[in-house]
Amino acid sequence: MRYALALDLVDDAQRISDYEKAHEKIWPQVRDHLLEHGVTSMEIYRMGTRLFMVMEVDPAIYDAQAMAKASADNPAIVRWETLMWTYQVPTPWTPAGEKWVVMQRIFDLASQT
Repeated sequence: MRYALALDLVDDAQRISDYEKAHEKIWPQVRDHLLEHGVTSMEIYRMGTRLFMVMEVDPAIYDAQAMAKASADNPAIVRWETLMWTYQVPTPWTPAGEKWVVMQRIFDLASQT
């Protein structure tokens, strides 16, 4: 399964640079956590302050709620997410208390046959 998600960054050139640098080599604990919970591929793109994530998961393993609970119980992930929140802000459409928001697919070329 593939998910597309959106999030914004603080509008500050230094923070954006720091965020990108942090993602050049994420912490091993973060990488391992993603893989353990069925994330098979993840890419993040940026335009200005808008972030766009493409995440592919193994549907036999991935459970968003279980991963969220495991994240909250993992001190390394809590530290990572706390650090990331110094760079990030919710989009104008993000529900209160949420971060990355799943985007709605509105077009698929493969369905045009």
